[in-house]
Amino acid sequence: MILVTGGLGMIGAHTARALTDLGHDVVVTAHRRTGVPSFLEGRVIVESLDVTDRDAFLALADRHDIGDIVHLAGSIPGDDPSGFFREDTTALLNALDAARAWGVRRFAVASSLGVYIGQTVSPWHEELALPTVELPHPIVAFKKAVEPITTHALAGSGVQPVVLRIGSIWGPLMDPESPFNPLPPYISAVLRGERPSPLNADDGGDSCYAPDAGRAIASLMDAETLRYTTYNVSRGRPFVHRELVDALEAITPGLRLDLRPGGLTGPYLDISRLVEDTGFEPGFDVAAAVADYVAWRGSNPR
Repeated sequence: MILVTGGLGMIGAHTARALTDLGHDVVVTAHRRTGVPSFLEGRVIVESLDVTDRDAFLALADRHDIGDIVHLAGSIPGDDPSGFFREDTTALLNALDAARAWGVRRFAVASSLGVYIGQTVSPWHEELALPTVELPHPIVAFKKAVEPITTHALAGSGVQPVVLRIGSIWGPLMDPESPFNPLPPYISAVLRGERPSPLNADDGGDSCYAPDAGRAIASLMDAETLRYTTYNVSRGRPFVHRELVDALEAITPGLRLDLRPGGLTGPYLDISRLVEDTGFEPGFDVAAAVADYVAWRGSNPR
């Protein structure tokens, strides 16, 4: 059985779905979010758990035979950054304690493409040095710290660490007005019948649809062997706003959205290592992702 913490969040739920598609038994933890998405109903075991409670975390093994852990649970910083770091570090250490105590095979943990910020080479690949620069958000700072904490905590334990440098993920279950990704808010405005502000046609960068991100993470847990500790998780190709607008216009008769010329396509994640070790290939291009998301939002609020 595979444990997915934060398994009702966007990335966690799609990871759990992909793991069940591969035939794995999955238990997910839920704390702040309790609604089970329709695509997971009856397919996973849901455990209500505050991952900062060490005793409750370790007690999961009394009820389930857990052989792998995917640690995706995390909080959103408020006005107290120290409280955010304390909460998420406690959760990480509890998950690592569980991995060692249970003798799991593999422990995967969410990092972020933000660890590459300051690196001028594009696409970003796992062998690049991580620059020492000021980071734009506490979540990115924490994710950068997660990597050495995880690898050192599991050293000599027999548990294989898998650091997931997760790209810019969007899709079903994401906050439609998310400040972290411009795609859902833009699409939400179109679905409300509004005319969103024009985008620069060639602005863009890394982007991956959530079901593909879940499949990528599941493929790393399913692989018989992995040659590396760190893997980029994304689509492996850059995205530009022109593709978003074209996709929305293609599925909405009469829709015409404004685009400003020019823009800058930013860095994106190279997923060659992921593909070589797992055979993963993304199933959604931009047009398919937009069409799928619009259909999902037709009967789901987020």
